[in-house]
Formats: sequence, C-alpha cells, structure tokens
Amino acid sequence: MNQQSANKKWLAVATLMLLMASLATMAQSSFYDFKVKTLQGQDFDFDQLRGKKVMIVNTASKCGLTGQYEQLQELWETYGGDDFVIIGFPANNFMNQEPGTADEIAEFCQLNYGVSFPLMEKISVKGDDQHPLYEWLTSKELNGVEDSKVQWNFQKYLISAEGQLVKVIAPRTLPNAPEVIDFLTE
Repeated sequence: MNQQSANKKWLAVATLMLLMASLATMAQSSFYDFKVKTLQGQDFDFDQLRGKKVMIVNTASKCGLTGQYEQLQELWETYGGDDFVIIGFPANNFMNQEPGTADEIAEFCQLNYGVSFPLMEKISVKGDDQHPLYEWLTSKELNGVEDSKVQWNFQKYLISAEGQLVKVIAPRTLPNAPEVIDFLTE
C-alpha cells in the first residue's frame, strides 16, 4: 500500500470517528435523553420525567450547606410526586465534602434528614470528568438557555415540565426560596 492510500484510509477513519462522536453528542440533546444510575445502582431514565417540573441539585454530606437537605425534603413532601421531582446528585467536587460510598450517603441522608426524594450515584459536576448531564445543564450550546458554572454544593437547576432549563439557583439560596415556590406553583 502506498503512502497516498494509507493517508486516504486514515482520513476516512478519522472522519467516521468524528461523525460518530457528533452523533453521540446529538443523541443527548434533550433533557429526556439522559439515563443515570440511582444510589442503589438501578437505571433511572429521564424520559419518565416528561410532564413534570424537576429540580436537579448537587449534594454533599460534609458541607456547610448540608442542612439544605431538610428544606429539600420538606419541598419534596409538599410538592413532590406527579408534577414535581427533586433529583439529588452527590458530588465530591468541592473540598472533598462528599467522600462517602453510596451506602454511606444513603444512610446519612436517611438518618439525618429522612430523605425520600431520588438520589443518584455520585458523579462529577465540573472539570474534565464532568457528567454529561451537568455538561448539558451548564452549556448554553446544549441546553439552549444559558451557560453556568457549578459554584458549590447545593446549586439547583430548575427544569420545566417540557424539559427546558428555566433557572439556575445559587447554592446558598434555600430550596424553599420564593423563586422556587413561584416556579412550582405557576
């Protein structure tokens, strides 16, 4: 095989790989395209969230904001169910404040706050290993609304019943703040 043939084959393979990577990115262009694992390791398909308002929040057990679990649980008990879902994503991105295993996180949340809203497996919410969901949440190019950075634990993302990003809520803003209640009751 001559050099020109080898170059053509290499170009064809590179083009095919680029096309496949583009298609993979396009495959998760909607909020409802994501599939994650629960803290117990079960599949959780975001397609089941169609028609519901959703709050996505990155959580941590050893953070100065960990007490927000209490307001999240109250919000879940008041508004959660058929029309609203809170989904917590434990993350260890900020000063090693979520070092626990899945079992330790589940036990901590249950014993200390009675958490009954869905908790997913621990993920990375920023950096080179950022989970694709958080890529979508933080990129205007993907979510169509705005760019954002995950500032700290307990940052909240509000998603409409149509699967559109509506608002990013700062970590220190409590889950039961008026802007959240307005979102839930409008």
